[in-house]
Amino acid sequence: MRERCLKTITELARTDERIVFVGSDLGVGVMADFKAACPDRFFMEGVAEQNLVGLAAGMAMEGRIVFLNTIATFLTRRCYEQVVVDLGMHNANVRLIANGGGVVYAPLGPTHLATDDIAIMRAIPNMTILAPADAEEMERATRATVDHQGPVYVRVAKGHDPVVTTETGDFQIGRAVPMRDGHDALIVTTGVGLQVCLAAANQLTAAGIDATVLHMPTIKPLDTEALGAAAERVPAIVTVEEHSVIGGLGSAVAEYLAEADLLSHRKFRRIGFQDVFPSGYGDQNGMMRRHGISADAVAATVQELRASRTRRHRAIA
Repeated sequence: MRERCLKTITELARTDERIVFVGSDLGVGVMADFKAACPDRFFMEGVAEQNLVGLAAGMAMEGRIVFLNTIATFLTRRCYEQVVVDLGMHNANVRLIANGGGVVYAPLGPTHLATDDIAIMRAIPNMTILAPADAEEMERATRATVDHQGPVYVRVAKGHDPVVTTETGDFQIGRAVPMRDGHDALIVTTGVGLQVCLAAANQLTAAGIDATVLHMPTIKPLDTEALGAAAERVPAIVTVEEHSVIGGLGSAVAEYLAEADLLSHRKFRRIGFQDVFPSGYGDQNGMMRRHGISADAVAATVQELRASRTRRHRAIA
């Protein structure tokens, strides 16, 4: 996914002189094609992420469209003040390409696990947040950011994820993507969580439960129109994300549903990392499974919510 994103940036820069790339301590050879094609628009900073954001903001204020790339935890935690003041307050056209969203860097341990990045970025006014599900959607989303006004945070998963999206047209920032349709439950997800949820939906279908799967490649602004329409048709709603249950997609969905008074007669549950620092080492999929972010867990949660709602209705009757 990251490779496709960076390749797309290079392709865009060949025909759009506004585009600039800024990297932070990236490996030798990363973006070599960009550097060769546009040497005067290629910048590589060292381990100085605060300066990186300031540099990008300054160029954006001079009319450039800046694509900035480094590790997600560094972008969101290490230079948060600069992102807020230099980018958010100035509504600067900088695209924060964040490597290793979620637990991609599980082999490196908890300091590199970005399980709070969406929550951190959601709090910044003017910030748009994208979390594509696969390389195909990543390319389309990257192209869509070029003429978008204001800063954009793009959450990048690991490479070689299976392609699960089906759309081929222009990516529309702020629009949800319906992936499956059903009236028995609603599963809302984002990023690589879509793989998990489609597999869970298959399990539920085999059990006689037809679930809607609503993919949110844009987390902010949230497509509340699509969310509300899908929620009104079902008795149970589950959100699934490779992120903390605090402040991420699940929180955004819960906030909207509560304020729209759509939770009073529906069961609701958030699936993600609980209020913990995920510990240990391993791989992304293994860590997600250990924390209940799996097709089996999603399917079981949907069935549990539907069963508890049925028991409640019988008790009332």
